[in-house]
Amino acid sequence: MSETERTITDPVFEAAYEAAQKSLREGGIPIGAALARGGVVIASGHNERVQHGDPIAHGEMSALRAAGRQKSYRDITLYTTLAPCAMCTGTIIQFKIPRVVVGESETFPGEFELLRSRGVEVVVLNDARCVEMMRTFQDEHPELWAEDIAE
Repeated sequence: MSETERTITDPVFEAAYEAAQKSLREGGIPIGAALARGGVVIASGHNERVQHGDPIAHGEMSALRAAGRQKSYRDITLYTTLAPCAMCTGTIIQFKIPRVVVGESETFPGEFELLRSRGVEVVVLNDARCVEMMRTFQDEHPELWAEDIAE
């Protein structure tokens, strides 16, 4: 099996993937995220820009909002189905989240260089389901995707 054909079975990543699927079912953009401490999910969320008309309600932001206030984020791993955009990258850096696990970066490259330059460990899973989900969404809803990434 090639790197781009993997399917991940990590339970925390599955929470992010299920959140992305929930957004898709709701008519939104299929990007999900989950936060974990010690391998245990503390919160998950999905892109809610369409559902709430909120331009900054990306999946990562939704998961952070669901987690509520934390004394520290330095022991948290953020899982996301798609490479983080500049806005979400800034938030990861702001809260000093040390590790980000990404489902895929083929359909959107994200801001890995910036994250890594600030000491964030970035792991890309190349999950085949995430690639297919985003390719299909981008093909079927190009205008909505362009809006989400501000193009």
